Formats: sequence, C-alpha cells, structure tokens
Amino acid sequence: MILKLSAPGLRSRDSVARLVLIPKGPFVAETVRGDNPSSSSAAPVVSRRAWQALIVLLAGMFMALLDTTIVNVALPTIRTTLDASEGTLSWIISGYALAFGLALIPAGRVGDRIGHKWVFFTGLALFTIASFFCGLAQNDVQLVVARVVQGLAGGIFVPAVTAFIQLLFPGRVRGKAFAIMGAVIGVSSALGPIIGGLLIQAFGETDGWRLVFWVNLPIGIATLVAAAILLPKQSKEEASHADRSGLDWIGLVLVSASLIALLVPLIEGQDTGWPLWTILSLVGGALLMVAFGAWEVAYTKRGRSPLVPPRLFSHPAFTGGVILALVYFAAFTSIFFTISILWQSGLGHTALESGIVSIPFAIGSIVGSSQSNRLTQRLGRTVLIIGTLLVVVGLAWLWLVLLLTNAADLTNWLLIAPLLIAGLGNGLFIAPNAQFIVATVDPREAGAASGVIGAVQRIGSAVGIAVIGSVFFGSLVIGGKTADAVATGFTDAAAAAMVVSLGFAVLAFLLVFALPRRTNTGH
Repeated sequence: MILKLSAPGLRSRDSVARLVLIPKGPFVAETVRGDNPSSSSAAPVVSRRAWQALIVLLAGMFMALLDTTIVNVALPTIRTTLDASEGTLSWIISGYALAFGLALIPAGRVGDRIGHKWVFFTGLALFTIASFFCGLAQNDVQLVVARVVQGLAGGIFVPAVTAFIQLLFPGRVRGKAFAIMGAVIGVSSALGPIIGGLLIQAFGETDGWRLVFWVNLPIGIATLVAAAILLPKQSKEEASHADRSGLDWIGLVLVSASLIALLVPLIEGQDTGWPLWTILSLVGGALLMVAFGAWEVAYTKRGRSPLVPPRLFSHPAFTGGVILALVYFAAFTSIFFTISILWQSGLGHTALESGIVSIPFAIGSIVGSSQSNRLTQRLGRTVLIIGTLLVVVGLAWLWLVLLLTNAADLTNWLLIAPLLIAGLGNGLFIAPNAQFIVATVDPREAGAASGVIGAVQRIGSAVGIAVIGSVFFGSLVIGGKTADAVATGFTDAAAAAMVVSLGFAVLAFLLVFALPRRTNTGH
C-alpha cells in the first residue's frame, strides 16, 4: 500500500513524500519512508488489534499471578473453616506454584507445534474451571487438588503470552510490550492480598474465602471470549518452522519426581517431626535431579530436543541467573505468607486489615515497574542491583521491626516504610530480570532460556513457601492462652521466617553481578 502526501503549493516531484506500509502479517506493518523501502530503518507500526490482543493475554496472566498471592489473606480463614493443617496452608501456595512451573516448558513446546492460540484458550478454560472447584472445596484435600490443577492450567497458558509478544511486536516495540507485561506481573502479585481482604471483609469469613477463587470466573469467561475473537491462529510459516521433535517425557517425569520428592518433606516435615522418610525423600530428590541432568545430556547426544537444553548451562552467567530467579522468587512470594498469618492468626486483625498492610508494597511495585524499562535503558544491570538492594533494605528493616517491637505495639504504620522500599525494589527487578538472564545465552537459545527461567521462578516460589512455612511453624511457641502470649509467639515466629526471606534476598543481590552489564532490548 502506498500513500502519497503532497505539500500544498509545490509542484516539483521532490515535494511528494511516500509512506510505504509493507505488510508483515495481520497485526504488524513495517513503516518505510522514501522511495527505497529496503533502505529505511523506520520503526514498525503495530496495529490496534495487536494491542487489543496484548490486553487479552495480560488479562490471563494477571489472573494467574493474582492467584499466587490473593490466597495469602484467606489462609487463616481456610484453616479454621476447613480445619486445615499447617502443612495444608503451605500446600495451597506451593502446590499451585510447583504445578505451574512444571507445566511451563512442555506447554511452550506444544504451543510451537499446534499454535499458541488454542493452548492459551485450553489452559485458561481449565484454570477457570479449577477456580470454580477451589471455591466449592469441602475439605483441605479437595482444595489442594483443585489448586494443583489450577496451577497446572496456569502453566499451560502463560507461555503463550510471551510467545505472542514475540510474534506480534517487532523490534523496539517488543521491549515496550515486555515492560508492560513486567508491570502486570508485579502489580498483580502486589494487589492480591488487598483484593482478597476486600472480598473476605465484604462477604464474611465463612464464604468470603471462596470468592477469592470465584473472582476468576467473570474474568476468565470474558477473556476466553476475547481470546477466541482477537488472538491469531498459527500461520503456515510459523507451523513450518515449529520444532516437530517429540516431547521429552522421561525428562519431564524425572524433574517432576525430583521436585516433588524435595518439596513434600519440606512442607510435611515440621508437622510430622521430621521422621526418617523425610530425610530419605530429600536424598532421593537430589539423586533424581542428578539423574535428570544426566538424562538431558544423553538425550541431547542422541540428536533429540531435551526439556532443558544442557548447553544453556555452559554459560556460567546463565547458571547464576537461574539461581538468581530461584532465590529471588523464594524471597518475594514468601513475604505476605508470613505477614498474613501473623496479622490475622497472631494479632487478631481482619483479612481486610491484613490486605491493607500490603498497600505500600503494591504502590512501590507500581512505581518501580513503571520506571524499570526507562531506567534499564539508561543504567543497564545497575537497575537490578538497585532493585535487589532496595528489597534487602526493606526486608532487613521489616525483620528489625518484628524483632524489636513489642507484639502489642505492632501496627501497620510501622511497616509502611520498609514495605514501600521493598516494593520499589521489586518493581525495578521483576520487569527486566528475565531479559538480562536471557541475554547471557546465544539468541538462538532465547526461547528455551525463557522457558527455563519462567519455570524456575515458579519453583522458587514453591520452595520459598515450603521453607518459610516450615521455619514459621517450627518457631511458633505460644507461652500461654492470653491474647498477648499468642501475639508474642506469632511475632517471634514471623521474625524468624522473615530473616530467612532476608537471606534469600541477600543471595539474590549477590547473584545479580553474574549477569551481563547491558542487554539489547531492541531486538
């Protein structure tokens, strides 16, 4: 298509400028100025429909990541309503995160083969159905099973979000789309406790926790309708370039068994007094992880496509970046697990009051996320250093407040400043961290690297909750039946748990230095 724009009052041929739009699919056109399209470097024009598709995709991601934290404020209510054990509370969070992480890589592979539209649609539909059954649960076992299915469904459709951004947004516009996605990740996680608290406050403790899950139903249904209309199908060109090799099922079974064997004793060990089976399970999990690594190497040598390409870990910086993702998300997602249980079970506050505590963190995350892309372009890796350092400072301050303040004097006002600082750091870190880790590998391996990072982030969340939950309940000693004794016991346990979260954050800060100083987000 050629549009001729003539300057008024001029008749020379030079007065005619041509705007050439070279179609690049139904969503993108490359803008070229002048008579020689191939010589121009003008920025691509992204269609309105592409941005509408991004809204649909991010609505699904918002829902999946909201569920990683919205449940935190409902845990004390679930515990009393369903008579759930301490281990069950950890499973509600960790089971979701673990299933989510394990589904990410194979789901991405399936999307490459059959098209990401229907993988996104199927996963989102399953997530919405599982959310309905979470709210219907009549006992803790039913709830944990429904949560695991919900996490599995989230892991199925979330990889399609990043895949579509790669397909729909070229060049520098892609960096902007990823920045928006990063902001959604940070904001959805931060807003979870507030929304959960409002629902429980409005509808009561008996049924309010069920609406924490059912809030997904209208969002899910609307997003499904929009996805069917707005998301593009797989083109013939994309289908011809898709990896047609079979899925590495043995690798998937080995890594799943390893992580479950490691996670179960971390969650159940405290409740059961750390019997022999918990130690054997931890050892077995470690051995299965070694077997998984050996299998992936052998599978690659046979010319097959492994679940996790071993060559990625030939880059020391990538290995450090993967550990960074693991430990940071272990620190980040465990903060409000600790605060929610302390605020409600220990100090006797409502779910809404517990949710309000997280508002400074949410505000900080929103502000940090909004500036992260601009600061990354100017400062490079330094933005991640600043982000993790702010998280360390915020958590250290938070720990000191819990450690030194009398439980009877503990109010949300004392937590505003440390949570705001930690939230700012979280916002600066969440959006650009995956880009920097991916930049440590060959561009041809970027897709596989992104899948590994996403899985490790969710696994880090699961491990963090398992460890923090074990420390929290293992440290919980109540020296009497009075309200002051209960508050003191829970505050001391929260301080012990928070220092572990702080340790994860300090390790994350040190690991940032393994990443490259800069990454080119324009390609």
